[in-house]
Amino acid sequence: MSKRRLVITAVLAGQSQSEVSRSYGVSQGWISKLMARYRLEGEAAFEPLSRARKTLQNATPPETVELVLRLRKQLDDAGLDAGADTIGWHLTHHHATTLSRATINRILTRAGAVTPEPKKRPKNSYIRFEATQPNETWQSDFTHYRLTDGTRHITHRGGVRRIEEGTDVEILTWLDDCSRYALSVTAHRPVTGPIVLATFRTTVVTHGFPASTLTDNGRVFTVRLFGGTPGRNHLEHELRQLNITQKNGKPNHPQTQGKVERFQQTLKKWLRAQPRQPATLAELQALLDTFTEIYNQQRPHRSLPHRATPATIYTSLPKAAPSGDRSHDTHDRVRHDKIDKAGSVTLRVAGQLRHIGVGRTYARTDVIMLVQDLHVTIVNAATGEILRDLIIDPRKDYQPTGRPPGPTKK
Repeated sequence: MSKRRLVITAVLAGQSQSEVSRSYGVSQGWISKLMARYRLEGEAAFEPLSRARKTLQNATPPETVELVLRLRKQLDDAGLDAGADTIGWHLTHHHATTLSRATINRILTRAGAVTPEPKKRPKNSYIRFEATQPNETWQSDFTHYRLTDGTRHITHRGGVRRIEEGTDVEILTWLDDCSRYALSVTAHRPVTGPIVLATFRTTVVTHGFPASTLTDNGRVFTVRLFGGTPGRNHLEHELRQLNITQKNGKPNHPQTQGKVERFQQTLKKWLRAQPRQPATLAELQALLDTFTEIYNQQRPHRSLPHRATPATIYTSLPKAAPSGDRSHDTHDRVRHDKIDKAGSVTLRVAGQLRHIGVGRTYARTDVIMLVQDLHVTIVNAATGEILRDLIIDPRKDYQPTGRPPGPTKK
């Protein structure tokens, strides 16, 4: 039996507080507080009070918690990714608030906005690859989507006869492997070899030639695995003529084309969240154009440095070219760095470390340095803003900005 229970029982039995104090070796003041608590709380006074702080100095403010939950609902309702990383990016860039991933996860879990799942396969068990330059590899694939045009047709799957509504169409995607930039997203009924070639040619006009392509082994992409001597299909012939390397994943192994597969998952989630589902191919294409703009220009991407948008990475890095194109036969490099507190970055040129001034205004800013021989472009890694573009003077160690010393005048 706890001392609190004994003391309270003794006082209730008629003993004076001084007698109880001497019997149990406690102060009369403590007994007075204990009895007052007993009169208010009853038997709860038998247990000691928690010594935890009533308020936590580092607790997340209620208005911030509400903002996190509101962002979660807005992103989820729009059919966009609404995980802790994405919410954290929106907090930093649009609400001037910084929260850790763990804090955001705790807020979502306490509010019942997420369901805890068992641990998945560890990331280090996957074999990952990524192109180092835009246009180094284009991934392509197509997926199915159903129009709500009111048509009815009979299907047979697994021996089961079903009546389904709506027309099944296909969405063809060309995606840049390095930047995840959606180069082309088009709807067709259905995707054929000539359509694949036509969309490839249209994409090349806008974005230039890729050094290689990566697809699965569908007949619209390749026929080399279908036995006999079928020759080459439309796309294979075009790629060979342009000296573009064609790569294909192993059969039944879609993980090889994981980036475009994941893009299609994100796309279809967004499409299903739209209040008005497309009934025609034109309506579907209009939605695809809207999503492509959001995906490339507005949506932060978890796989890219600093959660940048695909457009930021695609436009800020030098483009690769087919092996037969010698116009890029220069010493090209891409470096990720951080501007120091003095406002400069370093780069080794001709065996010597050069210091390039950018400005103290950008101290501690993460940057991407695009180097082509002596030509250097310094880009803000998060926003894609060009901070400095210069030609290195090999005779100098420090490359000044050319601006007068002191803070920049507004």
